[in-house]
Amino acid sequence: MATQPTALPLSGVEPQSLQVHCDQAPARVMSFTYVFTEYYFEASNETFVLDSDTSPCELKPLEPTAAVAVGVLLMAIFLLAIPGNLLVGWVISTSKQTLNPSDVYLFHLTIADGLIALTLPFWAVAVSQGWLFGGFMCKLLSFVNEANFYISIIFLACISIDRYLLIVHASGTVKSRQRMCSRLLCAGVWAFGSALGLPELFNEATKFEDLDRMMCAEDFDIGSSSLWRLATKGIRHMFGFLLPLGVMIVCYSITTVRLLHTRGFQKYRAMKVILAVVIAFLVCSMPYHITMIIDMLMRTDLIQFDCAMRTSVNQAIVATHSLALMHSCINPVLYAFVGEKFRKKILLLFQRKVRKERSTSSRFSRSTSQTSEGHGAFF
Repeated sequence: MATQPTALPLSGVEPQSLQVHCDQAPARVMSFTYVFTEYYFEASNETFVLDSDTSPCELKPLEPTAAVAVGVLLMAIFLLAIPGNLLVGWVISTSKQTLNPSDVYLFHLTIADGLIALTLPFWAVAVSQGWLFGGFMCKLLSFVNEANFYISIIFLACISIDRYLLIVHASGTVKSRQRMCSRLLCAGVWAFGSALGLPELFNEATKFEDLDRMMCAEDFDIGSSSLWRLATKGIRHMFGFLLPLGVMIVCYSITTVRLLHTRGFQKYRAMKVILAVVIAFLVCSMPYHITMIIDMLMRTDLIQFDCAMRTSVNQAIVATHSLALMHSCINPVLYAFVGEKFRKKILLLFQRKVRKERSTSSRFSRSTSQTSEGHGAFF
């Protein structure tokens, strides 16, 4: 079957200079013969210049000094966050009084912050040595870190709402409704925060061409990866930061105004705690989320950038994320140790423990010989 010559859209080639012959083979296999004229090879002898604006940027790891500094910071957060959150959780769980909603939220906040802290030694090693723990741990630790990061922020917003209701709308019906809803709300927060962390399950332990080490990074392989990445980041920024931040600002602003119209020295202590909470949250979390928003705008080409800016933003993400993680060890201090009630509870628990030790020691001492008398007491 004869075919007409076909013109292919090849750059620098005139349609008349390319001839295509198609023959039908016995086994029904199409045979194509391409005949290129000498003009094609002469015309295609061009010089291509690499466009730096469209070429991918080279990935660069942190400088050794910066990597060590970030690793030391992460380990310091780990060493401070674990005992601090354990102590707060122990005091709340051993309280014999009925827990108010803020106590319940604070207890769940310590769990979330503690889970974040448990992942930090792995990231401290990864900053300087690359990812050494395999693909499964990459997914698991990324999910635990990201999900609890947002769970912690949402519980901070819940505490601000409870403080607002307690001070501005102090009534028995509100208090009873709070107690009924607090545990259900906690379950919802854990579910919602875990949903925000689900995109981290797409993380993979990957070795990039520009780096000589493994990295735990996003690997979206479902349709348009850029669209998925931008959509998930936008949702997480909206519901995991901007919305809780707005709730905290509104609730604490109204609460502060109400406190200013009350009498007594207690209002100044309450305002001092509120101010410390808001400042700590903004100082720790705001730089990271601003950097991530800039990164998202760069990926959508809403901000023009070059490779130098791309590298600077990547390094800023690492630094500001480490700063945001400091909130996991600051939360126990702000919400517990600053509070007078918490300090009293700690003293009461230690006094009970001392009395228990003394009582146990006295019984043991009476059951021994007189030669051991006087040596069994705790003090």
